[in-house]
Parts: sequence; C-alpha cells; structure tokens
Amino acid sequence: MYHQFTKLFEMTKAKLDNAEKITLELFNTIENGNLIIAGKSEAQLSAEVCNMASEKFGIENHWHKKIVRTGKNTLCIYPDNPPDKIIQEDDIVILDFGPIVDGYEADLGRTYVLGANAAKLKIKNDVEKAWYETQNWYSKQTFLKSSDLFQYVVKKANDNGYIFGGQIAGHIVGKFPHEQPSDPKSMELDIHPDNHDDIFLLDANGNKRHWILELLFIDKENQIGGYFEQLL
Repeated sequence: MYHQFTKLFEMTKAKLDNAEKITLELFNTIENGNLIIAGKSEAQLSAEVCNMASEKFGIENHWHKKIVRTGKNTLCIYPDNPPDKIIQEDDIVILDFGPIVDGYEADLGRTYVLGANAAKLKIKNDVEKAWYETQNWYSKQTFLKSSDLFQYVVKKANDNGYIFGGQIAGHIVGKFPHEQPSDPKSMELDIHPDNHDDIFLLDANGNKRHWILELLFIDKENQIGGYFEQLL
C-alpha cells in the first residue's frame, strides 16, 4: 500500500511539474515577445496572455481568475477586483495565472519591471530571492505548522524592508479540481495564520499534498507590490 501511495504521489508531482513547466514557457514567451508594454490595459494584456496560451500551448482552461495588475493595483490581494489600469512607462506589472495542463493545475506568479526604476527592480528581485530562501528552509523541515510558515514569510518581508501583503502565503494544487476543505470556511488547505495543522499532513486518501508558495511584498513608501508564486 505504501508503494502504491508513493507511486501516486510521484505521478501527480510529475504532472504538476509539467503543468508548471509549460506555464513557465508561456510566461517566458510573453516576456520575450514584448507583450508587456506601456499603453496597454491590464484587461488587454490578460486577453493576449489567454490567446497565446491557447494558440501556442493548447491551454484552454484556467482554474482561478486571471490576474494582471500594474502600478498601485500591485498592492491588491487576490480577492480584490480593482479598476482596470493602463500600463505606464517605467511601470511594474504582476501576472498570476492558473492554467490547467493535461488535467492538472499550475499556479504561477511573476513580477515584471518596465525600465530601470531602482525601487521596482529591488522589490522584484527581493521577493524572488525570499521565495527561494523560504523553499530551502522548508525543505529541511519534517514538521511545520502552516501558521508558522506564514509567520516565517511575514518575517522575510519585514527583514527585507517590506510588509507582507497576502492574506495567505499559499495553498494546495493537484488534479483539477483539487481537494476541497471539509468546511468551506476552513483555512486547512491554505498557508494561513489561523491554520495550525502540520503542512505535511496527508489528505483523506492518505496521499501527500502538493503546495504552492506565494509571496506578496508591499513597498508602502513607493506604493508598489512584488509577487512570486510557484510550486513549493
């Protein structure tokens, strides 16, 4: 039975890794194709990303809402739906998409900077560096409350001179649709300050869970956010 569960975990992980790989290729194509340019609205860029996902990668469905945010909208948390903004010269832009690839969920978030604004480049680099530092720390744990992981990334933000802007710091993914909590109001499948469960707990079927780590750092002085998200 143990080997059966291990095999299922490895198969799911391989599918999720592939979904993330394809999504990363999509993001790289967006960046290299100069789709992120001044004068374009967030809604227009979102539509262009979806078109490219479909035409070049065969991605037709996304499991969560599609997010393109620029300027002060980069301060917003996931549930927010701020008014559509136009990308400006020297702007900062966040992309957050959740494509479904071969029936499995990806969730990728990146920050892009137009121009050479020092504060914007710094937050972009700092949030990415903090993500990998957190992943390295996480990999050494054998027991870890989700709430403690949340507080760890809050401290990471503070240590870098920022505020942690997210209500959560991540969540599970899997075969679409992924596992849902027993209570819809529960935070048991989120990296949340009120979730005191061990992040390494198995699901109801005895399988290991697969987690996304998402970091939103806020530069309050400059009114900008930096975002980085992918499989933990």
